[in-house]
Amino acid sequence: MLPPLLDRARGLFHPALYHGRGRRGGYFEGWYYKFVGADGKEAWAVIPGVFHGPGGKGSHAFIQVLQGARDASHFHRFPIESFHAARDRFELRLGGNHFTAESLELNIDGGGQRLRGHLQFSPPTPWPWRPWAPGIMGPFTFTPRLECYHGVLSLDHPVSGVLEADGTALDFTGGRGYLEKDWGRSFPRAWVWMQSNHFGRSGLSLTASIARIPWMGAAFRGFIVGFLLDGRLHRFATYLGSRTTRLTVGDERVHWDLEGRGLRLSLEAERRGGGLLHAPMRSNDVDSAEAMTPRVLESLTALIHLRLSRIRTGEILFEGTGAHGGLEVGGELSSLL
Repeated sequence: MLPPLLDRARGLFHPALYHGRGRRGGYFEGWYYKFVGADGKEAWAVIPGVFHGPGGKGSHAFIQVLQGARDASHFHRFPIESFHAARDRFELRLGGNHFTAESLELNIDGGGQRLRGHLQFSPPTPWPWRPWAPGIMGPFTFTPRLECYHGVLSLDHPVSGVLEADGTALDFTGGRGYLEKDWGRSFPRAWVWMQSNHFGRSGLSLTASIARIPWMGAAFRGFIVGFLLDGRLHRFATYLGSRTTRLTVGDERVHWDLEGRGLRLSLEAERRGGGLLHAPMRSNDVDSAEAMTPRVLESLTALIHLRLSRIRTGEILFEGTGAHGGLEVGGELSSLL
């Protein structure tokens, strides 16, 4: 068995693995499964995870469930001892629930929700892997003590299987899915995140996030964006020298324009409803999150208008609208805008 530090070192090259062994407090980790049925009537997110409170206080495991069409959310809390993660592969067990990159199995009865079933995801479309950039964070993967790390485990994949929710069978066969994760000491003080892989046909997927990143006593606006277009991933990121030319957040829309590698990406997300998710938040005078609190409004019904074009010629490589969009806007936005 590997010591915790060696275990974490291995995890640097495999973002999907559990990174929390040996953590003593002020730490969270969560995996985000999103799946939408073939007819688009059902859009769900299921988030298994773990929170280690300072000194062990308030530590627990959890499964969050977000039903997009109903703007409904449920938080199911479990004893920390019920959380088990494999060391050599991505596999989680939480009570009678089972999670891997290729499937999830739910067996929940409580907290106002009965949910049972098994979904399969295959094949996944992972973020490209390089030894010097083993995930979406690129070289920042190796930066110690960032408050939050991010991983994209599958940009797009087919879904099959049935969930029984409160006695109603929901067939997701023929739908599409997406899988990512976050881990660290706390969510950022401010962030915008959006995602959609429903642009009218398979093989297209957008994931985009921008946040306030503390750095050596100051802070900067860091972002990571990937747009998968017919097998090619167009990347825009702070570490690639890309730049944000416009970011505005209104009550109804988010506008975000980026440039990098000779390309321009324009995003406009329409904000629509959402459910309240628990997130690890810290107060201004502490280093790490002290508790999981219900304060993040997430939509699974946003529309994301996207245009990708060449800066020099103006040629449009793709223009379209992504449905069933995930959208979060959180924190002290003034520090981000």
